[in-house]
Amino acid sequence: MRIIVFTGKGGVGKTSVAACTALRAAEMGYKTLIMSTDPAHSLGDSLDKELSSEPIEVSRNLYAQEVSVFSDLNNNWEVVRAHFAELMRNKGVEGVYAEEIGILPGMEELFSLSYIKQYNDSGKYDLLVVDCAPTGETLRLLSLPETFGWVMKLLRNVEKYAVKPIIRPLSKISSKVEKTVAPPEVFSAIDNLFTSTEGIIDLLGDNKKSTVRLVMNPEKMVIKESMRALTYLNLYGITVDRVIINRVLPSEKDSGYLNEWKAIQHKYIDEIHGAFSPIPISKVPYFSHEVVGLDMLRLMSKEVYGELDPLSVFFRENPIEIRKVPQGYFQMRMKLPFLSDVNMSIALQQHGDDLVIRIGDNQKTVTLPIFLAGMKSDEAYFEGQWLCVDFKQEERVAVG
Repeated sequence: MRIIVFTGKGGVGKTSVAACTALRAAEMGYKTLIMSTDPAHSLGDSLDKELSSEPIEVSRNLYAQEVSVFSDLNNNWEVVRAHFAELMRNKGVEGVYAEEIGILPGMEELFSLSYIKQYNDSGKYDLLVVDCAPTGETLRLLSLPETFGWVMKLLRNVEKYAVKPIIRPLSKISSKVEKTVAPPEVFSAIDNLFTSTEGIIDLLGDNKKSTVRLVMNPEKMVIKESMRALTYLNLYGITVDRVIINRVLPSEKDSGYLNEWKAIQHKYIDEIHGAFSPIPISKVPYFSHEVVGLDMLRLMSKEVYGELDPLSVFFRENPIEIRKVPQGYFQMRMKLPFLSDVNMSIALQQHGDDLVIRIGDNQKTVTLPIFLAGMKSDEAYFEGQWLCVDFKQEERVAVG
């Protein structure tokens, strides 16, 4: 099964682009499921269909689902939540606080990940399109399997190997203490959730079947967030194979202030090409009508893909790699196939988490992950088509 994940800053038209991709694939004969994991669901509005927490058929070969965290919590986590609530009440915590303590932050994203693995294992669909939450939530989602794996193991081991042997002898004295020991179904629910997301990052990192597509508007803040997303996706080994610039104003001359907006957009479109090259980029016009319903989505899909098959993997490499070298410092490698002339001068400027690289007459800005932003970009040089930048800790001078 092919998996395509769409993400982008809130309000850029990510859901519409995801929906038009799913529709085009379905009309090409692929059995397709589009799933929205964004808590502020708009997929049903985009398709102009009433959706539910289970897949429903929208048109031939096209199925759609809006993940419901409430439904998932009730079906898969209620026994754990109830156990934690009982623990809190025994500690004197009452009311809604006791009830809420068993719902861990990020659980909606975790259930979304479990669906991706579930549908992949089922083999029921040719394509799964994932309409993700806005970029920040998507990046948090990537760290959840490892984080929750640690938490789940801690929960299991503390009660299984530490709490029970200590508490059971005391239970003759206090029946309330005995109630704090989790019943087997609690461990079963924890194990099931942990198992359902195990290996998901490896699945998303397999660029033969899973890729991410970034949707953005030609606006400064949107571009900045998308650059950060690209860096972090690359860190997790997840491939971005296409960038879609949505809501581009038509190039025809216009009387009035729209000409200024077009000039601004043109500037930012050039910036996007500089920041995201060599990843393929599509431009989608600002339509004169709202993109709602299958007819408008069909029109949008022609702008995004032309005659291309949306299931194609348009780019297979991660253009940014970050690794720790044996000498103890970090190295960032960027694929710049058109700028590998070793005789070109290379200049680096670091401003917070932005690294500006000037090579000859070309300039590229990279948003650094937090752990690199506090280091000094020490040296830059080419190794074949890869530009390498070394980062080292700044030496602190002792005072006194």
